[in-house]
Parts: sequence; C-alpha cells; structure tokens
Amino acid sequence: MGRRVMAVLTAMLMGLIGVAAVLIYASGADARAVAGQRPQTVFIAQVLVPSGTTAADAVAKGLMVPTQIAAKGVPAGALTTLGATNRKLVALTDIAAGDFVVASRFGTTPTGQKAIQVPDGQVAISVTFSDPARVGTFVTPGSHIVIYDTFVPSAAAAGAATGTKVTRVLLDDVLVIAVGSTSLTPAADAQAQAAAGGALVTVALPPATAAILVHGIQTGTLYAGLRGTDTKADLGQIVSDSTLFNK
Repeated sequence: MGRRVMAVLTAMLMGLIGVAAVLIYASGADARAVAGQRPQTVFIAQVLVPSGTTAADAVAKGLMVPTQIAAKGVPAGALTTLGATNRKLVALTDIAAGDFVVASRFGTTPTGQKAIQVPDGQVAISVTFSDPARVGTFVTPGSHIVIYDTFVPSAAAAGAATGTKVTRVLLDDVLVIAVGSTSLTPAADAQAQAAAGGALVTVALPPATAAILVHGIQTGTLYAGLRGTDTKADLGQIVSDSTLFNK
C-alpha cells in the first residue's frame, strides 16, 4: 500500500514538473516573440552611397536613413546608431540603394576610392605640361588657369603670315582638379605624393569645352598661366612673329 502511494505521489510530482516546464517554456517563447516584434532602428540606403562617403554625410544628404523595423528582421551587424565613434568613418565600397547598412561597410580606407572627384556635369581632361608651362609647382588642385595655344593656322590669320605660328587664348578660366597624382580629394595612398610629382594636369570642363581642349592638345602646343581672381583674358587677341612687339 505504501509503495502504491509513493508511486502515485511520484507520478503527480513528475506531472507538476512537466506542467511547470511547459508553462516556463511558453512564457519564454511569448517573451521572445514580443522581443522579436519590438521596433529597432537600423539604417537603410535610400540611394547609392558612393565609396568614400562619410557616414555623417550619407545621413545628412539623405543617402541613408534611420528606419524602424521589427527586431527579428534586423540583419547581423546592422548599423543601428551614429555617434562620435563612427560618424567620420567612410564607406569602404559603394552601398546599393535598398540595402541594409552594415557597420562593417564603413572604415578608414575605401577600397578602390576614386582619386579625383569630377564636378557634376563636367568632364575631366588631362594635359601634359612642362614645368615652365604650368607655372612651376604653383599650379595645384583647386587652381584656376588660363590655357594658351600656339599653333600654325590653316589660313593666314589676322596679323600672321601664312605658315607661321600664332598664339592665342584657348580657354580663359579652367579649374584644376588634379596635378600628377595629387587631387582635390586624394586617395589615402596619394596623400604623401607632392603636387610637383608629375607634369600631368587634370582639369574639369563642360563637355563642349572639353572637346575644344582635346582638339587643342592634338593640334597645337599648350601653355598654362595661373589665373588671378579678377583676371580677364582677351579671347580675340592673336600674337605672331609680326605682331609680337606691337602694342
């Protein structure tokens, strides 16, 4: 009789333990479900975030925006906050529109960062100048230059004999965006290279004006002058051997 009572009590105890375990599991599952539905802030790219863009600029320009989603939908490593430790980090590669922004996509050195930044709507053209023809080492990224062209006209120009060279202003105000491998927005490995490291000058021009420069490169000898703020070049002036000393 005693053994039967003990067996019954043991069975009841095991049943109670089982019920308690089920209740605890169910309670935990409910808690996990509620936690999974709790909104959490993540950043999502609205448009392409170019390589080299700082996290702060990307947010300020609306390239990526904070968005609240259910916590269970947040990808591992997602960027959830922007603060002093990561706001100055730059996108290591382009981040496509619609992508969740993962914190590891930002760092200190972009992969394949563009060495120059061409202004919107313009074209970058490189010209080789000798040191004297680019004002020594004083033409630097951000300078504005005048470009002169010395060429042999196909027909007699005003003040020039047939077959002689003439010089005139080809372009009167050109923005320099790079000299050698040093640019307005240099890549990390170009920072240590001096502007005087090469005679290649890269300028930014509207497409139609760029075509003029390309033709000048192919047909004449170009010379650059460093432009002052209020400089006004005479586009109609033609200088030749016969007019060189005319005033």
